[in-house]
Amino acid sequence: MAKCFAGRLADVVRAPLITEKATRGMDQNQYTFAVDPRAAKPDIKAAVEQMFDVKVIGVSTMNPPRRKRRVGRFAGERSQTKKAVVRLAEGSSIQLFPESS
Repeated sequence: MAKCFAGRLADVVRAPLITEKATRGMDQNQYTFAVDPRAAKPDIKAAVEQMFDVKVIGVSTMNPPRRKRRVGRFAGERSQTKKAVVRLAEGSSIQLFPESS
């Protein structure tokens, strides 16, 4: 476990992102996740390897700007998000959609 993330490793990855672009990335063995904004790349790599029992060869992260939100006369910002695109080694895969029998 990397030393920089204070929380548990299981709290790093919040949810997989299922969008058209993320689905196209699955063909190249790239999976997109919403992660904790405080998590660093080594934390994300360790968490994905531990949770899904796969070999990660690369992690790319994105911090999009916070979006403005207005409710009546009160203005604010939405909570911060962070996305991570994880590249897996050849032969590794993550089963995001379980097979129904």
